[in-house]
This record gives sequence, C-alpha cells and structure tokens, in this order.
Amino acid sequence: MRQSKLISKKHKEKPAEATLASHIFLLRGGYMRPLANGIYSLLTPGKRVQQKIEAIIRQEMDKVGGQEVMMPVVMPRELWDESNRWDSVGAELLRFKDRTGHDMLLGMTHEEACTALARTEATSYRDYPFMMYQIQTKYRDEARSRGGLIRVREFTMKDAYSFHIDEAELDEYYEQVAKAYHTIYRRIGLPEVVAIQSDTGMMGGKVAHEYQLVTDCGEDKVVACDTCHSYWNAEVATTNYTYESEELLPLQEIETPNTKTIDDLVQFLGIPAKKMAKIVFYTTEKNETVAVMLRGDLEVNETKLAKILKCLFNFSTDAEITAVGGVPGFATGMGLKCPVYVDKSVANAFNLVCGANKEGFHLKNFNVSRDCPNAEIVDIATVCAGDVCPKCGAPLRLTRGIEVGNIFKLGTKYTESMKMTYTAEDGTQKTPIMACYGIGVGRSLASVIEAHHDDYGPIWPLSIAPWQVQINAMGMDKDGIQETAEKLYADLEKAGIEVLYDDRNLSAGVQFAEADLTGIPLRLIVAPKALAQGMIEYKVRGTDERGLIPVDEAVQFTQNWIKEEMKKYL
Repeated sequence: MRQSKLISKKHKEKPAEATLASHIFLLRGGYMRPLANGIYSLLTPGKRVQQKIEAIIRQEMDKVGGQEVMMPVVMPRELWDESNRWDSVGAELLRFKDRTGHDMLLGMTHEEACTALARTEATSYRDYPFMMYQIQTKYRDEARSRGGLIRVREFTMKDAYSFHIDEAELDEYYEQVAKAYHTIYRRIGLPEVVAIQSDTGMMGGKVAHEYQLVTDCGEDKVVACDTCHSYWNAEVATTNYTYESEELLPLQEIETPNTKTIDDLVQFLGIPAKKMAKIVFYTTEKNETVAVMLRGDLEVNETKLAKILKCLFNFSTDAEITAVGGVPGFATGMGLKCPVYVDKSVANAFNLVCGANKEGFHLKNFNVSRDCPNAEIVDIATVCAGDVCPKCGAPLRLTRGIEVGNIFKLGTKYTESMKMTYTAEDGTQKTPIMACYGIGVGRSLASVIEAHHDDYGPIWPLSIAPWQVQINAMGMDKDGIQETAEKLYADLEKAGIEVLYDDRNLSAGVQFAEADLTGIPLRLIVAPKALAQGMIEYKVRGTDERGLIPVDEAVQFTQNWIKEEMKKYL
C-alpha cells in the first residue's frame, strides 16, 4: 500500500474526547472515525487489524470443532419472549417496530437465535455434541459509551454456542474452549490476559469466567491474589473472616443520640467499625422488604444480593422500614417482620455494637448465634483490599481490568424455555445443555494498544499489525532514493510481505511521527547517507534494535526477521 493513496489521515493533537491510550491513538492514527456516540467507522488500517484478529479467532475455534454460521442482527420479539428476556432485559436492548407494526430488536447477543437454529438441525443424540460460532455485528444501547472501542453501542463480536447431552461432556468441552481462549489472546499479543470467575448476569447459567486484561485503565473491578495468582471479578469475590473467641456478654442498651451512621457511631463511642453490625434494608419489585446485616466497615455487594433475591430491588424508604418493625438509623436484626440475611463477616463475630431498634439507642454485645438465631447466613459483602485470599490466605489486592472475553455454562436456561429437544438413544425426548463463549473483537483490538504502546503510538504485535513492514524514503528528490525505495517495495510485495510504503516527499520528522502512530513492527529506511554506503537502515518499533543491511539483502533480511518474530505468536 502506498501512503500517498491511503485514506487515513494522521493527527498531531490529542482528541478532546479521548482519555484512554487506545482511544487517542486509534483516532490520531487514522484507524477509526466516530459516526455517532459509541458508533465508529473503521478505516483501512483498523480494518486490517480487525481482520487479522478475526482470522486467528476462526483458526482456534475451528481447531476445537466449531462450525461457523451467520445469524441475523435483527430478530423478532417472539424468540426473546420464549426465553423470557424481552421483558427482563432493560433499555440496552434496542427494540423497534417494523413497517407492519411487528416488535423487533437488534441483537446484543444471540442465544435465542442460535437455539432456534440448532433445534431445527440437532434432533438426534447422534448430532451431539456440536458448536456453532459467528463473527457478527451486535448492538447494545449503552447509556454511557466510553473509551473508544472499549465500550461502544455497535460492535463486532465472536459468539459461539455449544450443545451437549450431559454435564460431563459440557465440562470437558468448556475446558477446551477455555484453553483456546488463552491461545487466541497469546497469538494476538495479549499473553497478560487472565481468566477470572465472574457473575453470570443477564446471560444466566451456573458458571461463568471472564477474560480480563488487568490494567489500571480498566472499567471492571478485579480482586487479585499475587501469591497464588488467582483472580475474581469483584462482583463474585469472597474472603474468609476469622475472629478470636470471646465470652458472650449480656446485651446492654446504651444511649447514642444523633448517631444514625456508622461514622457517627465510631466517633461517639470510640469503637472501630469492625466491631459493629449494620443493617441495610431493600424492597424488591414484588414489594417485599428484606434486611441485610453485615460488618460496619463493609458494603453490600448488590450482585450477590440479586443472586439471593432473584429479582430487582431498591433501597427501602423510611416508611417501608417502619412497616417491618424497624427504626430508620437505629434498626437491629431482632424482631423484624421480614427476612433477615446475615453476612458471614458478622455471623461468627463476638460482642458487636448494633442498633437497638429504638430512636437514639444502640446495643452492645450483640451476637448473631444467640440474638438472631433464625437469620439466614450468606456471603453478601464486597471484598476489600487486604482481605485474605480464600485459596491461600494471602492478602488480596484490588485492581481493574478490561473484559475482552467471557464464557458461560448456561445449562438448560435457553434450551428448556425454547423447547429444544432431541431423541435420546432410548427413544425418549431429552433437553440438551448449553454453553456460550464470546470475544469482543474491537475491544480486543483496543486492549492490545492499552497493553502495548509508548508516548508516540501503538506498538503492534506482528501477528495483527496492519502491515508487517513500512518503508520510509527520505528525500525522494535525492539520487537513487526513489529508485531504491520503489524496487524494494516491489520486491517485498513479490515476496508476499505486507508493506506500507511512505512514498510522499515529506520531512523525516513528519514521516517518523506518522510511522510511530501506525505502529508497524519493522521499519526500513532508505536515506541518502546509508544508501551512499549501499545500505538500508532498519528499526524495530518499540525497541532500541536498529542497524544497517545491504540493499540487495533487504528482502531476505525482512523474510528472516518476520519468520523469527512470528514464532512468538504460533
């Protein structure tokens, strides 16, 4: 490709709307342009990178027996009624009516479409197991698009769906895909990606893992153990609490005026929040109020609570708290006319301070086992930095990550609700079990830049670089420069090497600045001083590696360099 013909302008200045490195360099480097909020057009360099990522994904999905299909972006309401997601998914699902007034939607995921397709084809146990995948456009009407390709409304995704006759078969295949994911991320230049246990969310199912690039610029909260190298999404992370045994002391009512918050109480009593039990009330969409008790210095993990309640909820009003026998700001878990859930952070603690269910008063020496014996003990608190790892006991660290993929064991959530069956070997009708596997292509592309860039632009891994080599001709009007550069360009292309040739008669400063924004791994520089010695300069992007090679050896050198470099990504 000749730079003079490439429709992809570079920009010197940082875009005002961009804060992440990937967003900045994708705009400055001419990889993409915004069309609307969270919706982007890809220019040739961006499209070439995306195609290479997709090719690697296809290769690895095919290796684990995947069959590529293509499903529609637009789906009828009836499919999502079958799975009960038409009403349960919120405004991020873009619904619309066609010209006949029929309810339709833009697919943000394709569980329903794939189940509908699979149930027409897989009717016998002999058809199982199988996996279908696609690389397709999705649309999610995000309320807060951010970070360029990190969180968008329209995006390209690889989504795969496997179908099985039993759990053992699913478990075995799930592990195969999990390994394939690590191979994909290594091949595209993201060996740093880790698999972490996560919440199943709107996808449903029992088991889920996310593939996270751990980075400070990520939007997801990640809990990490640096000792045993374990990771969890903060929504599902757990810890263990230990307390020294104490003699159970009798309850003692104490006056605590104007102390409706834990901070007020800490200041008034001089007792740390860890020695307190607080109550948080929630009212569900079914108008049922529940009380949640946890340690005073902790916060409720509402994702965990949602798993327990299995419905939507909000903080209770004072009137709702009063209706179940609580006193706002001074409530206790005793004597309430509603379910009480006690977090394990206080379940085995001794002699805590808690509300007395009386305005202006608290209780000392509260003990769950004695004073609230009928409460349900749950894991419902958010893990904090310094809490102990549930696997090895080392301190946990809080960090952030970018989710670049996910896998879910869906079970029969979709196949049962959508009445997908097959004829078993004994002639009976059985419901298959299912798993799904997603990779965000655009988000993976952006994440590579987040992991590999400097102050001047992206440093593309050779496996997905828009071109493998860039030629920079310095001083096209100087003797032999243009002729040498043109011949080198032709010879490299003839050898099957992907080349971007900067054939514009621009200064070295401009060419090199734009070359850094393009981020091509190997740069060949045709310049007067070196050429006078019969040499061409080479430079490897993002390193200090550079040197001179004879003009007539440039093609062979390039072939050898590419061969050796690609070994990292095989």
